[in-house]
Amino acid sequence: MPQPITFFSKVYEVVRLIPYGRVSSYGAIATYLGTAGSSRMVGWAMNKAHSHPKPVPAHRVVNRNGMLTGKHHFGGTNLMQELLENEGIKVENETIVDFEKLFWDPMKEL
Repeated sequence: MPQPITFFSKVYEVVRLIPYGRVSSYGAIATYLGTAGSSRMVGWAMNKAHSHPKPVPAHRVVNRNGMLTGKHHFGGTNLMQELLENEGIKVENETIVDFEKLFWDPMKEL
């Protein structure tokens, strides 16, 4: 029997579309899904993304200012920053450099 489509699974579908070397925000994803104001729910989905059977690039989702607010969910290490830097994204003081230039808005891109 197929699994029901949940809010979290919809979030994961959108996050998987964020291109390599780009980032999006919790709020932009919530707005795209028609649930503006539910950015915290998107954050909760990212917190659970590691347990999803299909990989979710949760490291590409940051807050509206480009800060790595979800970094503590990456095993208490700098893994989130390292994953972003491996994609060519520069991070200083836990914030994405050139955030506006790297920002991927699903409302405009999809």
